[in-house]
Amino acid sequence: MRRTAFILGSGLLSFVAFWNSVTWHLQRFWGASGYFWQAQWERLLTTFEGKEWILFFIGAIQVPCLFFWSFNGLLLVVDTTGKPNFISRYRIQVGKNEPVDPVKLRQSIRTVLFNQCMISFPMVVFLYPFLKWWRDPCRRELPTFHWFLLELAIFTLIEEVLFYYSHRLLHHPTFYKKIHKKHHEWTAPIGVISLYAHPIEHAVSNMLPAIVGPLVMGSHLSSITMWFSLALIITTISHCGYHLPFLPSPEFHNYHHLKFNQCYGVLGVLDHLHGTDTMFKQTKAYERHVLLLGFTPLSESIPDSPKRME
Repeated sequence: MRRTAFILGSGLLSFVAFWNSVTWHLQRFWGASGYFWQAQWERLLTTFEGKEWILFFIGAIQVPCLFFWSFNGLLLVVDTTGKPNFISRYRIQVGKNEPVDPVKLRQSIRTVLFNQCMISFPMVVFLYPFLKWWRDPCRRELPTFHWFLLELAIFTLIEEVLFYYSHRLLHHPTFYKKIHKKHHEWTAPIGVISLYAHPIEHAVSNMLPAIVGPLVMGSHLSSITMWFSLALIITTISHCGYHLPFLPSPEFHNYHHLKFNQCYGVLGVLDHLHGTDTMFKQTKAYERHVLLLGFTPLSESIPDSPKRME
């Protein structure tokens, strides 16, 4: 309990400090451009008047999917061609997917498209009437910047809790072989396989943690669009297999695909509390699990031990 209180308290203090230092600058921009975005939103509402459900599906499904496939399209060029060559220097598991197996890739893309069309789309359709009943997601007034940041923090915490425990449950022998093993066919992951999973896993462990937050908060469509898009980009980065400059580190989840029984969460907070990152903390991958602020690959500045490849 003391350790939990210390971690949560430290996290809260860090969050408040970050909030005060960064939001002052961003709020100035938000306030200056707020009237512009409000005007554009009202124009959209006028265009889709009486058909707000179409606007909701565009914002909650089509826009996030556009971000997902645009980003993954760029990564797939590197995965399938090895070009541009300098990107390959940032590969985490050297020698893997150079290039990616085209047959395995095609199968994975078909599964991802199935999950998006047959699982994600119906779940978002089912979400809309609940949001409409709780608080209209297409209401006229856009959320303030500070409110969106608060929502984003709550979304992230909810996702961390739900994803960690659902993911760890899927590693139980009862569920692993029949459900979760499919996702772990890729021991060296690439971006697009972030959604390569059994349909049950996709619904319970991928979609549910992401949609509960907006449902609890009764969020505006603008918040939902930004959250879904951000969540898809982050999970793509976590699976991409490259530790690229100025992007979040994928070392944590890459290690999970490599070892299976470590690093179940997204943020790593619950892994620390439950001790499911102890092996990871003893590796060079843990030392490399930082934001790369230069252009020298961390695999070169912090190389693996010559006696033991971790």
